[in-house]
Amino acid sequence: MTMSVEKVADWAAESVGPSEPTEELTQETVFETLSSERRRHVLHYLFQQEQPVTLKELSTQIAAWENNTKCDLVTYKERMRVYTALRQAHLPKMVDNNVVIFDEKRGVIEPTDDASALEVYLDIVPHNSISWSKYYAGLGVFSHGFVFANWIGLPPFSLIPSLGCAVIVTLLFSVSALVHAASDREMRLGREGQPPA
Repeated sequence: MTMSVEKVADWAAESVGPSEPTEELTQETVFETLSSERRRHVLHYLFQQEQPVTLKELSTQIAAWENNTKCDLVTYKERMRVYTALRQAHLPKMVDNNVVIFDEKRGVIEPTDDASALEVYLDIVPHNSISWSKYYAGLGVFSHGFVFANWIGLPPFSLIPSLGCAVIVTLLFSVSALVHAASDREMRLGREGQPPA
């Protein structure tokens, strides 16, 4: 019994399983996508859902976030302003960047396999506050200075026993790490509640 070339190709494709994402996101694409608050809102909502969402549902939720209100209190004008911007600008850009799949006929949107990589970049997107890397560098310099001042007997640091210095430095880093972990959770796209600022 012989198989046609087409059947062999189909069988081979099924045996391999689902394909990997075809296009890796470049750093430029990631920053371009995450630079817009509305696009971050789109991803946040899509990551919260376990199925594709309609453009109407998505625009209603984003309008609610932007106007600090509940979805059922969003006005037609507020929703249409978001709807139009998503349809004409943001979703086409996200499709081009291989971040979402947008079925225009059905008005349905879902994230691509590559979209989950965007979460990794949220921590390095510039915010209004100091970055964690600079914070830890500063904490390290402070800790070294604190320990050195204690070691050479500089008052008032000399009044603290060496074990006390070790405890203080350890506590500073431990508390900082806990605050950093909580901050990372708050910045995660797709967590419950409103999107990260």
